[in-house]
Parts: sequence; structure tokens; C-alpha cells
Amino acid sequence: MSRINTLLILLLVVMSGLAIQPALAETPNQILSAVESSAKTAPEFRGFSATRGEQFFKSTHGNDWSCASCHTEDPAGSGKHAKTNKVIKALAPSANAERLTDPAKVEKWFKRNCNDVLGRVCTPQEKGDVIAYLLTTRK
Repeated sequence: MSRINTLLILLLVVMSGLAIQPALAETPNQILSAVESSAKTAPEFRGFSATRGEQFFKSTHGNDWSCASCHTEDPAGSGKHAKTNKVIKALAPSANAERLTDPAKVEKWFKRNCNDVLGRVCTPQEKGDVIAYLLTTRK
């Protein structure tokens, strides 16, 4: 096979992989369902509550920060990191269609932000409550 044919085949494989990439995305409700599966293993699981999620989001915790410290009181608006001043796109899926569609990113950011805000990992209950709240937030 010629070098040009090999490069064309490689290009087609890469392009077809990019074309199906959006199909790998999940919906925010699918992300919430996955968190719920994890939360149900805890005997104290009480279902998710947008009200508890909002309270958690806006309240300060162990490190005197809240989620709202960077994401603002309105997760449908953009925020700014409290230390770096880096702009943060809207957290609510209604205002930012990319939010809560990639399980790896959701887990990465919960891990990082919960450590900043709480000084520990968030429980599945806390994650689910916050996601439930974000899903009720409108632009």
C-alpha cells in the first residue's frame, strides 16, 4: 500500500472517530442517574433534593468557601475563581449545554471543588443534591 493510501486510511479513521464523539456524551439526567446508583448503596440515602442542593451550594463549609464563592449565587451565570480570578462558564446545564455531559469531567470537578470547599470528597448524596439543584436552575 502506498504511503498516501495509508495516510488517507488513517485520516478516515480519525475523522470517523471524531464524528461519533458526540454520541458518547451523556445527558445531565443520565449523570444524575449514575450518581443515584452510587448513592443508593448508602443506608442513609434519602433521594435527591434540589432544595438541599441549593442550600449546600450557597452555604460555606469547612474551608469557609461555598460553591457560590466561585460560581456565584446564580449558577446560570458565569463566575470567577475566588483565588485566580479565572472566568468560569455557567454551571447550570440550562445556560451551558456542555455542563454535566461528561462523566469524567463531572467526577474530576466534584473531586477538586469538594476538596476546596469541604476539605474532603463529596458524598454521592451531596453530589446528587447539587446536580438536582443545577437541573432546576433556569437561564
